[in-house]
Amino acid sequence: MSGSLGEASLVLPARPGRRVESAVPVPVRPAIAELTAYKPGRSAADLARELGLPAAIKLASNEIAYPPLPSVVAAIAEAACIINRYPDNGSTELTAVLAERFALPVESIAVGCGSVSLCQQLVQSYAGPGDEVLFGWRSFEAYPLVITVAGATLRPVPLLDQTHDPDAMVAAMTEATRLIFVCNPNNPTGTALGRAAMNSLLDAVGPDILVVIDEAYREFVTDPDIPDGRELMRGRSNVGVLRTFSKAYGLAGLRVGYLLAENPEIATAVRKTYVPFSVSTLAQVAALASLAAEDEMRERVAAVVSERERVS
Repeated sequence: MSGSLGEASLVLPARPGRRVESAVPVPVRPAIAELTAYKPGRSAADLARELGLPAAIKLASNEIAYPPLPSVVAAIAEAACIINRYPDNGSTELTAVLAERFALPVESIAVGCGSVSLCQQLVQSYAGPGDEVLFGWRSFEAYPLVITVAGATLRPVPLLDQTHDPDAMVAAMTEATRLIFVCNPNNPTGTALGRAAMNSLLDAVGPDILVVIDEAYREFVTDPDIPDGRELMRGRSNVGVLRTFSKAYGLAGLRVGYLLAENPEIATAVRKTYVPFSVSTLAQVAALASLAAEDEMRERVAAVVSERERVS
């Protein structure tokens, strides 16, 4: 028999005694039906083709202009021959290296398919219908999406002078608040809360509300008054910190990020909502190689910071 399923229609006979109905769509959850899908910036190649340009530069996604470090590329190439096998579901080696680096037990760390996946896992773990998730707005575009998908209620708090407004965030908390996202530095405004403001906000939040400090751009911080999330989570059982390999390490296409939490119960909950095998072998290998080349990464970050200051 020649041909393919794509070339002919497969018609199944109606079951005896059952009337064949006209096509009726299976109803989608109303919240999902009304949800606007995430729209990433158009690729530079696509834009160049449309405008008839030899090349274009894409700035919207905040990607580092440099490719992965040579040692990282070599590690990826070497690992490519084993991608017929499923990845280590627990990212065991990467978790161990991160635990040593940050002086935390492995139980306090969770690795995910980019920090955006960890955002979704956190919301799924801590908020549902009837619960509220609070965040500054405008901020990371994925926050409203992951909150809506979980069935929780959005509580956006307008920024003040393009940065988070701690007083307004505290005022917006209710008995239904379960989680607060604080993107610091904030994406897309690039502003950040200093140490006093962050501590004031965290001190005002009750212990039954999880605060997630999203530090995707931490490596680019040069102001000593902008605190490291690891400093802020010390002694606070309701604080988690998100980091990613997408920005400074240049691994945006491989999708790998991680959660740090002094309270291991937070990481445990996140691991329970992890999509099995979603952090690929290549992502894990690349992350490990990147951590081993930290000095080279810092040189690249310094170059980016220098250019940022030149054009600002």
